[in-house]
Amino acid sequence: MSAASRVPVAVLGATGYTGVELLRLLARHPAVRVAFLSSEQHRGRRASEVYPFLTGVVDDVLAAPEGFADQPGDIVFTALPHGAAAPLVAAALARGRRVIDLSADFRLRDPATYARWYGEHGAPELLREAVYGLVEWRREEIRRTRLVANPGCYTTTALLGLLPLARAGLCAEPVVIDAASGTTGAGRSAKVEQLFAEVNENFRAYGVGNHRHRPELDQELAWGGATAPCVFTPHLLPASRGILATMYVRVRGARPPLDELFAAAYAQEPFVVLRGTTPPELREVRGTNRCAIGWHWDAGTGHAIVMSATDNLVKGAAGQAVQSMNLLLGLPETTGLEAPALVP
Repeated sequence: MSAASRVPVAVLGATGYTGVELLRLLARHPAVRVAFLSSEQHRGRRASEVYPFLTGVVDDVLAAPEGFADQPGDIVFTALPHGAAAPLVAAALARGRRVIDLSADFRLRDPATYARWYGEHGAPELLREAVYGLVEWRREEIRRTRLVANPGCYTTTALLGLLPLARAGLCAEPVVIDAASGTTGAGRSAKVEQLFAEVNENFRAYGVGNHRHRPELDQELAWGGATAPCVFTPHLLPASRGILATMYVRVRGARPPLDELFAAAYAQEPFVVLRGTTPPELREVRGTNRCAIGWHWDAGTGHAIVMSATDNLVKGAAGQAVQSMNLLLGLPETTGLEAPALVP
């Protein structure tokens, strides 16, 4: 496909970790071209000045985000901070663009719940329209929408592991989710707790009992059939990228057919790797759009233990967004996302 015939896309917020991951994926995508990039912090500079690894690949000048209105871009990705995305999403939709929002601004359907965790919403009239972009479970809805709410990285990792059980009616009691993420999950802004000396050779929990992804998890687990809220505790890994989540589901009665439930849900899914009783590892998903899932039945306590691993910047963010874009454009959803893991 010639460059002129490729679909133009815009990336608002192109220099954060999620934004630059989008650039890495879009630059090699055979059906699209990056037509507009924005960055508040680095406006006026070339993307390759901010990230030298993009030299000769993405040399476009970064502009103010509002400038997308005067530029081509059939698909607009908004990789902006929570709260900043909503008004720009509304403006893009008003101009006939389709939007994939990577912030939390359109993930929660209830404006009161959003206000509790993030503050007043900038476009509450769009909340009910947005489609939650967990592709494996919302594929047909995504194809038809003009606004995709890209899921959070923790929620993607946990939901892919839990929804087969929720759909089978096995999540009647609170599900316990322990998840650990690499430091890129906290974004690129300078924070003392993200310094190398603070993270290296360390492991800690944070947001205990009040992390902002919990209402998103509860909302989507309820959509899947769960009848109780979850218990969610995130942890910080001394690694750059990746999430490993371990979920504990108390099951009343006989051992559930875990092998069959996961096979029925994901055997045909190109980006879900079923490991059976072998626990997944971060290194098998690093740099990929894959989620690796393993499971174990603890007969002594009646718990199904589910383990899932993703790259928080790819399947947990930019890769899943590109997967949704492929659906919106009528392309095979694996287009531009076939790369294997970065090992070692």
